[in-house]
Amino acid sequence: MQKKTYTRRAFLQQALYGTAALGFAPGASAGWLDGVIFNACKSPLPLRLAQHPVVLAAWQGVDPAKFWDAHAHIAGTGDSGSGIFITPEMHSLWHPIQYLQHKVYLNAACTSEGRVDASYVERMLHLVKELGSLKETSANTEPTKALNRNIQSRTAAASSQAKLMLFAFEQAYDESGQPRPERTAFHVPNNYASKLASQHPDYFEWVCSVHPYRKDALDELEAAAAKGARAVKWLPAAMGIDPASPGCTAFYRKLAQLKLPLICHAGEEKAVHGMGMTEAGNPLKLRHAMDAGVRVVIAHCATMGDDIDLDRGANAPRRPSFELFSRLMQDSRYQNHLFADISAIVQRNREVSVLKTIIERQDWHDRLLNGTDYPLPGVVPLFSLRTLAKAGLLDEAVVPVLNEIQQYNPLLFDFVLKRELHSGGRRLPVGIFHTRDFFLRST
Repeated sequence: MQKKTYTRRAFLQQALYGTAALGFAPGASAGWLDGVIFNACKSPLPLRLAQHPVVLAAWQGVDPAKFWDAHAHIAGTGDSGSGIFITPEMHSLWHPIQYLQHKVYLNAACTSEGRVDASYVERMLHLVKELGSLKETSANTEPTKALNRNIQSRTAAASSQAKLMLFAFEQAYDESGQPRPERTAFHVPNNYASKLASQHPDYFEWVCSVHPYRKDALDELEAAAAKGARAVKWLPAAMGIDPASPGCTAFYRKLAQLKLPLICHAGEEKAVHGMGMTEAGNPLKLRHAMDAGVRVVIAHCATMGDDIDLDRGANAPRRPSFELFSRLMQDSRYQNHLFADISAIVQRNREVSVLKTIIERQDWHDRLLNGTDYPLPGVVPLFSLRTLAKAGLLDEAVVPVLNEIQQYNPLLFDFVLKRELHSGGRRLPVGIFHTRDFFLRST
């Protein structure tokens, strides 16, 4: 099976003129020599990869039943009646960066033109079913039959199945609580995310997204919790949220009462534009939520960009966002309230030194959660494995194996890559991939 929504020639032409949309620095084109620039959307995963020693080693000690991908996006065009909508700029060549981003994301998710919503979900289901089948297959003496049987009959063995936590995505609002659809990059309704999770409970959990400035924010939050939402997702810069605003106080109190974590982007945001409130991504602004008793998960460990050091005043110099995140992680007051996910940290637009720090800071590891930022692991040019190998974080021998896995199953690619990373004699431990327990905690 090989679905292609757009012709390779057209995709290549668009990519050549819009690499900035992927966060590449000027002159980064040498990384394209790593291989293809589009996802080939191959399927199913060949047995030689499913049984490869690198894949088998990655699963050692990992319980698929505890493997909940803590950062997975739903996307689409709304062509199924889902309620999804995207900015018209993503359809317009007058806005080439956003136009290209949209094309890249749809290619990464292997969608089919005319049925984007449905094919996006079908691909996710296939990938997570395949992922959950590999651990059992590795111990089976007849792996070919086992792989096929396990993929087709996961419902009967749901207790050992990996899951994706699907993100709803709130539209933008202004400070008066009015929706701003014209300033919204994309919107995925809570009802749609909840529906997918209820239709496929063996494979999906869901995360709601509620803007705190909404006049009905607390009611919407309670309704989402009643429908089984496991957390709340914010991208402040795009949604128009100042996490330090007094307008968030009541929302934080309700989050703490409901015992729902807040998964919040921090640092620079390149993938989604929306309201463009760049200063809203300052990690230090999330103290307000933690002081209210909310468990906060900082997405991507704030590994990109820089922010004003608010601890030194509103006009203080800017410091790397990751440095401000590190300061929060070292603050004993937030030991039980500050967490982070490791989605996107292996992308080429992150500093190698930052990735080394995350691997080596063993005192952080029990507060880190695995996530993929799906569908981004399927965006081939976002990753340069040879750069990681040259930096000593990855063995050169595993690079071709990982490159091939990415063409079949980006979720497996992301998992195995992170399990293979090493620095200073340390690796990311198994516990980081056992995320289920965090989201099932009542405190």
